[in-house]
Amino acid sequence: MLKIAIQAKGRLNEQSMALLADAGISAASGNRKLISKAKGFPMEILYLRDDDIPQAVAMGVADIGIVGLNEVAEKGQAVDRVMDLGFGACRISIAVPREVPYTDSSWLNGRRIATSYPNILAAYLKENNLDAEIHEIAGSVEIAPAVGMADAIFDIVSSGGTLIQNGLREVEQVFSSEAVLIATPGLSEDKCADLDKLMFRLNSILESHDMKYVLMNLPRTSLDEAIRILPGMKSPTILPLTDDDWCSLHVVIPQSELWEKIEQLKGIGASDILVLTLENIIR
Repeated sequence: MLKIAIQAKGRLNEQSMALLADAGISAASGNRKLISKAKGFPMEILYLRDDDIPQAVAMGVADIGIVGLNEVAEKGQAVDRVMDLGFGACRISIAVPREVPYTDSSWLNGRRIATSYPNILAAYLKENNLDAEIHEIAGSVEIAPAVGMADAIFDIVSSGGTLIQNGLREVEQVFSSEAVLIATPGLSEDKCADLDKLMFRLNSILESHDMKYVLMNLPRTSLDEAIRILPGMKSPTILPLTDDDWCSLHVVIPQSELWEKIEQLKGIGASDILVLTLENIIR
């Protein structure tokens, strides 16, 4: 049985639980529990602080964990990054007060930077030959310049709204993060087999997120051109209609290409086009 660590509360908890639910795995909420047994898969769920998850996985307290890549990089624990999960996207950036005449990173020399990510920041400063003082703060990093604790901050940015509220502007994007699945190095054969089964389920969900299932009616005279436009995952599915001059064409299209392809198909006579959301893709 696998033990998986996820964030005890917050948005990453909600997104992690939603992903597991899509994979047919359910468990009690972590609001009042430290551990619960999952239904639908041989797994126990440990609810931890996000910054404790890399260490828990490295120590083998949890076999696997879902956590932000930023925490993995900051803690520097010996874990295997086995899958990127495509949610929880954010970045860690340097921000300064709006009125500061910032032109480039050389402005940081001799300045004090407040952050909850001293290791990632130290690596950035070293890589860019910058000499700044790192002031580690556990929380509310964004207020540090206003109260005179720092000249700049290095913190997580999602929408940028918090920076604006605190009179700051983002000047350097340093680290991009998203939720990742990590594992303890050297898992047993049985646990590796369970992990492979879990990853198979998760992959089928993640692959479907950016894909659309499209159905349309098409003149048979346009079929060759439609196939050229829409190669599909292997090739389009073509079904006959009672009108011999027409056929029905079914295909899976990446979301990023959807509207461009639909415009091309309408241009060759496609009609009655239906676009459906996919739940899973099993390869």
